[in-house]
Amino acid sequence: MGFFVSLHHLSDVALLILRLALGAVFLVHGLPKRGLWSAQPSAQMPAGMLTKLRILSIAEPAGALGVIFGFLTQLAALGLVIVMLGAITFLITKAHRKFKEANAPGWEFEFLLLVIALALAIMGGGKYALDRLVFGI
Repeated sequence: MGFFVSLHHLSDVALLILRLALGAVFLVHGLPKRGLWSAQPSAQMPAGMLTKLRILSIAEPAGALGVIFGFLTQLAALGLVIVMLGAITFLITKAHRKFKEANAPGWEFEFLLLVIALALAIMGGGKYALDRLVFGI
């Protein structure tokens, strides 16, 4: 057990790893949504959904960069929590997905992203974040 107790001093490194992983996922999923700014509403993509996706094309990369660099980490992470709550709500109510489907994707991945973002919103960016330099957090 002594080994695991000794890992506690690496908690700031763990926060950095969580920030980089979460930010990378949101950056990779958010940047391609930029193309939706030139899209027109259609039967497959009604105007309301297109507007929400355009907002996400800004919110996801902005939140991703915030958590990656540790700038306004808690605010950025809280924004990503809200994004994931919306995604999970959509998957449950509109796509009718269960947490884990037998032969299809469920919403377990989205739940994991939600929990990581929530942990960062609570704990902050740690020692290796711009928040520490800029705001002294």
